[in-house]
Amino acid sequence: MTPTLVRHHRQADPSAPVEAGSRARDWAEIQERMLAPLYEAVYERLEVAGGTRMLSLGCGSGLALLIAASRGARVTGVDTDHERLALARARLCADADADGESDPCRTDPRARLFGSVAAASPEGEAPYNLLTAFQPIGCAAGDSDGLARALASAVPLAVRGATVVLAGWGPPERCATAPVLRVAARLTESARTPRSGSGWRPTPRDELEEVAARAGLKPDGSGRVSCPFGYADVDSAVRGLLSTGLFDTAIRATDRAQVEKEVAEALHPHLRPDGTVWMPNVFRYLVCVT
Repeated sequence: MTPTLVRHHRQADPSAPVEAGSRARDWAEIQERMLAPLYEAVYERLEVAGGTRMLSLGCGSGLALLIAASRGARVTGVDTDHERLALARARLCADADADGESDPCRTDPRARLFGSVAAASPEGEAPYNLLTAFQPIGCAAGDSDGLARALASAVPLAVRGATVVLAGWGPPERCATAPVLRVAARLTESARTPRSGSGWRPTPRDELEEVAARAGLKPDGSGRVSCPFGYADVDSAVRGLLSTGLFDTAIRATDRAQVEKEVAEALHPHLRPDGTVWMPNVFRYLVCVT
């Protein structure tokens, strides 16, 4: 599945901070679809269908849930980003309340969405037999620790022998976006303060296996998927990339206008004659069993 080139025309004061709702919309409208080939490849490999009861950790604005539900799966999504979760509810639960904590959608009883793993108990139904963590780790400091904590809470909600899928960025040499992401690390280091934290980092080898081991999971195969990032123009690319959260520490360390400027400059090698931006990337997933 090739991502659609998306043009995004929302105007904003470049010196103003990005509102949470605006960034969530950028994620849903521009960036999330770039990972659709990953979702499709995993679902095809695992034969996701009517018998699948899936819990998605970090479900974002719900595209992976929507694709699984279209294959007949019963889906539950968890995300701490309430703006993204609200957009997922709009996609999957047209009649649901906007508070992020509600009963299964009346329009689609196969879908449930919550703001925490603790709230995602099967509630008397059959336990989950598939856990997914599609938000790729391997670029932000601490992301593997966060995934390990989420798995510790989620695995007890699944049946014994359930399938767990973890995802991560591929090797930097296979990801054209890696040099653009390094802008975050450079800006953060150049303006490091006690509150700036750390930003992008190179992907450690075998990190998915290390997280699986910490969670007591047994690896049962892996795969690599081509997920090119394609944008209709540089502005759309900048908005999409900043919506990932990978540039947050750089923005805090400098300012949004500076980050946007340097990201746009880093995109120039990937700018095509027609003005579109195209960056081939490879993502990796690890299949485990509980």
